[in-house]
Amino acid sequence: MGYLWHHKLEQIREANTGTMERPLEATRMEKNTSCFLMERKTRVKTSRKEIVLAKLRKSCSCSPRKLKNFVMDFLPVLRWLPKYQCKEYIWGDVMSGLVIGIILVPQAIAYSLLAGLKPIYSLYTSFFANIIYFLMGTSRHVSVGIFSLISLMVGQVVDRELILAGFDLNDDAPPVLGDGSLQSDGQPNTTAFNLTAAGMSAACGKECYAIGIATALTFVAGVYQVLMGVFRLGFVSMYLSESVLDGFATGASLTILTAQVKYLIGIKIPRSQGHGMLVITWINIFRNISQANICDVITSAICIVVLVAAKELGDRYKHKLKFPLPTELVVIVVATLVSHYGNLNEVYGSSVSGAIPTGFIAPEVPRFNLMLRVAVDALPLAVVSFVFTVSLSEMCAKKYAYTIRANQEMFAVGFCNIIPSFFHSFATSAALAKTLVKTSTGCQTQVSGVISAMVVLLVLLFLAPLFYSLQKCVLACIIIVSLRGALRKFRDVPTRYHANKVDTVVWVVTMAASALISTEVGLLVGIVFSMICIIVRTQRPRTALLGQIQDTSFYEDDLEYENLSSIPKVKIFRFEAPLYYANRNYFLKSLYRLTGLDPNLEVARRKKYEKKEKQHVKKEDHTTANGLGGADTTLQLVPKQIDFQTLIVDCSCISFLDTTGVNTLKEILKDYKELNISVLLACCNPAVIDSLKRGGYFGKDCGSMQEMLFYSIHNAVQFAQDQKLAEDCSV
Repeated sequence: MGYLWHHKLEQIREANTGTMERPLEATRMEKNTSCFLMERKTRVKTSRKEIVLAKLRKSCSCSPRKLKNFVMDFLPVLRWLPKYQCKEYIWGDVMSGLVIGIILVPQAIAYSLLAGLKPIYSLYTSFFANIIYFLMGTSRHVSVGIFSLISLMVGQVVDRELILAGFDLNDDAPPVLGDGSLQSDGQPNTTAFNLTAAGMSAACGKECYAIGIATALTFVAGVYQVLMGVFRLGFVSMYLSESVLDGFATGASLTILTAQVKYLIGIKIPRSQGHGMLVITWINIFRNISQANICDVITSAICIVVLVAAKELGDRYKHKLKFPLPTELVVIVVATLVSHYGNLNEVYGSSVSGAIPTGFIAPEVPRFNLMLRVAVDALPLAVVSFVFTVSLSEMCAKKYAYTIRANQEMFAVGFCNIIPSFFHSFATSAALAKTLVKTSTGCQTQVSGVISAMVVLLVLLFLAPLFYSLQKCVLACIIIVSLRGALRKFRDVPTRYHANKVDTVVWVVTMAASALISTEVGLLVGIVFSMICIIVRTQRPRTALLGQIQDTSFYEDDLEYENLSSIPKVKIFRFEAPLYYANRNYFLKSLYRLTGLDPNLEVARRKKYEKKEKQHVKKEDHTTANGLGGADTTLQLVPKQIDFQTLIVDCSCISFLDTTGVNTLKEILKDYKELNISVLLACCNPAVIDSLKRGGYFGKDCGSMQEMLFYSIHNAVQFAQDQKLAEDCSV
């Protein structure tokens, strides 16, 4: 059975639309004596202007039904909450909400160290994020709130701006009172600064300025996310591969770990900023290790042992436990009681959290001038926050068989940043650990998020002052133990390398850049490096000569498989990448190397042979040539014997051609034709065929297309063999 591509052009006169030309592309498929045609469908070309106008009319039109759908799409809670099955869902939602709330409180207090802010602001962030995502999110299981990587990125910007404003990062700011005012104790650098030039219209202290920077950064990041949703720029997340995200998370985890060591052992060292922070911090740690606070060291050792042991037991017996052990909360309560009644701050100089006010500070509009200072920093923050949220949402949706709307998720996380920024909160994202806990404790809907918010609200209104004596080293232990998952990625490096070497290199480069340079630069380096890897892989793809699988019509790489049959006088070449300007030279070099023939060199050799032959004939006309010498000269000038008459290019892996690619195929067609070698193309997709037609590969009117383009490799081989047989018969 042969499958011959046969194409012809016709002019069709349309009665209603006038005269127009269109190509009718057909495939003639023959089997024995029957024949039928496969025609390419004709694409109806519509004016882009008409498409844009139609979309604008649809978007700008307004009706009660459309308005209702818009509101319900913008607030998905209006769709699912009326259908809430209370008897089936309420118990799981309440249990998971309580567990997450209990976990959120110690984590919120701990992650405030990463953000360089007071614990009260982390509690605000956790409360508002859960409420807003309940209203706007499309995922039933994702836990949105404070996240270690996001807190770190916020903290780096806050620290930088505090230094630029003249504050000393190593001095503690005065605590915030319940009404939002600053309590000054007269210590240096805790008095109010007049920062009108930096965007603060009134006198403002260190803590006030720090939360001003954080809220401005959060607001801008949220605006970016909403704009990305409006313009449907969710495709940006596609450039963050799994290797880039894992490497970024691991590198950032090393930075987080490094930043917490000084709290862990109770030493006071300068807070490093800028590139190379990790190395500089470790140098300062070892220089000041002799000043370690013995009380903090012992407390840290006990807390880490307890937390790690509880985590390991929880992982081992998670199938038997109905809900995770609230180890962090127990550790915080016990450590606070011991610190309070043991007077660890006064007796041993152990650093404590200090006063945490109750209630809410009056809302405030983020400062516009501060937004201009952090506009660039907000972009990677917005992208990372969105990517983690959407990836976790898609993971949960796939696991529990429902769908999410990525664009709405972008709006949801955007407003989880914009609205709370007015209430002294900082950037949020979905968190993997809390999401996994949420699903394992029976969560059914985002009602669990409201329950978690109520737990945080209880702490905000009544319980926050009880954590005054909580040691900072305990919070550092909670943060470090929470990094176990990211740090365990180092154990997976051999497995990752065995699975894919390129992805492993991307992971290592991203991780090293994020840890040794900075998190933002590390993310950018990871994206750029992964894209370079893709470009390099298309520049130097796999190439092969194919052989026939015995007694079949299939062909495979003769270097990879045994017992393949070569086709006499036929070479089949496969190129496993798009053919474009960047890999043109590699395509030609691989083709010439594998076929053992460079047509340009061979043509030049033959021209040289013909020239020598003419000179030899002229010489024989004037003198009597020596027979042996002439024979030797003839033997030396005989051109190379070519062992094939047909070259078949397998285009099944060529997804597209650019102008350079089309010209390259036209070039080899011309060069091999001078050596009487036919070039046939097989398995071309419609996009490649259209590019070849537009580039004039098949000549005028595509008249020779049926003899140059084939549906399958086997069909092309049969055509080549039939041609050879016809030539032999004619001779």
